Amino acid sequence: MAAINVQPQQLLDRILSLEIVRVTERAAVSAARLRGRGNEMAADQAAVDAMRRELNKLPIRGTVVIGEGERDETPMLFIGELVGLETATTKVDIAVDPLDGTTLCAKSLPGAIATMAMAEQGTLLNAPDVYMEKIAIGPGYPRGLVDLDAPPEENIAALARAKGVPPANITALVLDRPRHADLIAALRKAGAAVRLFTDGDTAGVIHTADAEGTGVDIYLGSGGAPEGVLAAAALRCIGGQMQGRLVLDTEEKRARAAKMGIKDPRKKYEMEDMVQGDCLFAATGVTDGPMLRGVKFRKHVIETETVVMRSVTGTVRYIKAEHREMEKLHLD
Repeated sequence: MAAINVQPQQLLDRILSLEIVRVTERAAVSAARLRGRGNEMAADQAAVDAMRRELNKLPIRGTVVIGEGERDETPMLFIGELVGLETATTKVDIAVDPLDGTTLCAKSLPGAIATMAMAEQGTLLNAPDVYMEKIAIGPGYPRGLVDLDAPPEENIAALARAKGVPPANITALVLDRPRHADLIAALRKAGAAVRLFTDGDTAGVIHTADAEGTGVDIYLGSGGAPEGVLAAAALRCIGGQMQGRLVLDTEEKRARAAKMGIKDPRKKYEMEDMVQGDCLFAATGVTDGPMLRGVKFRKHVIETETVVMRSVTGTVRYIKAEHREMEKLHLD
């Protein structure tokens, strides 16, 4: 039998693309135990605790660049925290959102996920916890088809032309917030349908990558900057286009951003600026949603569904898992 010639780094990368699934699975299961309990903080903390435990088992030395907040705001998975094995030599950037959609989980509403991304060291945008203006579309379109600085009606018209449909056939996804009232009005005036959602910013952007399945053609509006970087990692793997700009509208925010290495507070980031190198992305459903099924607690089995992606190969895997030892091993 011929030996398979695989370089150690390649083998490690392949292993990590599956190992990070365990990280989001454990976080999702822990959060799912608190679905519908009305306690957002408890659900988020359960996911954080589980995710951190699993990250510290990986053969990496990772720096959290997108996390739960700055060190003085959170005790775990804070920006700058080191995770993984102390003896590991593979250095990576880590972006996490242990529970994207805390309100969705607390109210047992659709769309809550546990998610993380891993990339080569120094290649993920170290974004402060502020808002980010965003625009995103799926794959298969000419580069630069839509633009963050273009009026909504121009973006809708350009996308409609590229799809060969009237603007009435375009659906825009927008976070349901008062700040988006003018944007929503402009989109509807342009002829597009507007689908509003309440929480789950990362998943919202990712929906554009599967317009046929989700019915979402374009994402517009402002949401969390950390979630924007995570979404950019997913689109880098699965395909699509995204632009973002940090909303640094106070001196305090600009100073905080500068401290984190942001030199131009008005910079328009392309997807490739937010995620520069090879990256891995994983998300596990907490509650049922258009992208993933939520955690199911059976009599002797816990079922999870996870999507894991890698940018360098463009591989997207959906993993439906049955966990029979989770209770016994106290991994959740």
